[in-house]
Amino acid sequence: MDVLAIRDLAAAQRDRYLAALRTMVNIDSGTFNRAGVNRIADLCEARFSEGGWDVERIGPTPGGDQPELGDQLVGTFRGAGRARVLMVGHMDTVFDDGTAAERPFSVHGERAYGPGVSDMKGGLLAGFFAVDVLRDAHVDAFERITYVCNPDEEIGSPSSTATIRRLAADHDAALILESGRANGDVVSSRKGTTDYVIRIHGRAAHAGVEPGEGRSAVIEAAHKAIEIADIHGRWPGVTCNIGVLRGGTRSNVVAEEAVLEVDLRSPELATLEEAKRAIEAICAQPVSDGVSISARSASGHRPMEKSRASQRLVDVAVPVAEELGFALSDAATGGASDGNTTSAAGCPTLDGLGPVGGGAHSRDEWLDLESIVPRIALLAGVITRV
Repeated sequence: MDVLAIRDLAAAQRDRYLAALRTMVNIDSGTFNRAGVNRIADLCEARFSEGGWDVERIGPTPGGDQPELGDQLVGTFRGAGRARVLMVGHMDTVFDDGTAAERPFSVHGERAYGPGVSDMKGGLLAGFFAVDVLRDAHVDAFERITYVCNPDEEIGSPSSTATIRRLAADHDAALILESGRANGDVVSSRKGTTDYVIRIHGRAAHAGVEPGEGRSAVIEAAHKAIEIADIHGRWPGVTCNIGVLRGGTRSNVVAEEAVLEVDLRSPELATLEEAKRAIEAICAQPVSDGVSISARSASGHRPMEKSRASQRLVDVAVPVAEELGFALSDAATGGASDGNTTSAAGCPTLDGLGPVGGGAHSRDEWLDLESIVPRIALLAGVITRV
């Protein structure tokens, strides 16, 4: 398929895309707003049905230890070729209820703004429009395209990881529709992540009458924070951040409890595991007598390491972009995504294929309007050449 013809078909859909984006951005769909996420799921399910996809809607499993989250959608679009292509886009955002009313979708110059406009409602819609373009062009050079729209990526995809992992193992390539980097790069590698919750238990005492009888969990936490922070940069690319340190109840009480919350990231599995062992070794050796420490790994992603197979996807995407008239490069990033899951499942993965955007998770989140048509055409072109 001539990618310039694909681009022309995408250009004809630009106004429809922007109208759909406005509708989605103006719906609050923070991860824990089940009703809001499911309103986005309703819109996606309607697009699946209108586009001739088979669609499965998966509700939350009752009785789990997670709060009830939104539904998952799995759409399947069948062709006449051999390639099995998995796309993943998430429906949730990080923003609180009321944000959409406070600062709704808006356009200023060549940028659109609003909560979730690039992370990732812009990419979520791009997946539908890319396949619409292929359908309109009568291009079916694939065995099937499977599209997962998941409700919980912003908290590590606890309810949808199993679905994504299962499907990734049965597909030839995974295309993740997070926004392109601010400079237009796609993403070929991401750091792995592990979050630790470290709980310190000491002994309470009156700080004035019997201070010697106390064992301060706060003092122990301060020591551990400094020791753990020293892991940052110990191995190439490893970052370690103590994001939370809290403890104690009153200034005249020796603190009995304290908590540290730690974000650990590494570009390679081997150094991620070494850094995890280092944190756990630090926690196994309290500085103070009479203090106990527990370290629990709360969640995590394996690194999305750049492989020969993922490089081949880059090698597919770059010439498609050249034919469309723009240069394309791939990059590494520190943030995790569902691409970490597909990559860990052994599926060659390319991420950052949505429209170009930036300012994610902030009041200034933006989407480059000029990138919409080229990126839809890029995605469609890559699908035809996997």
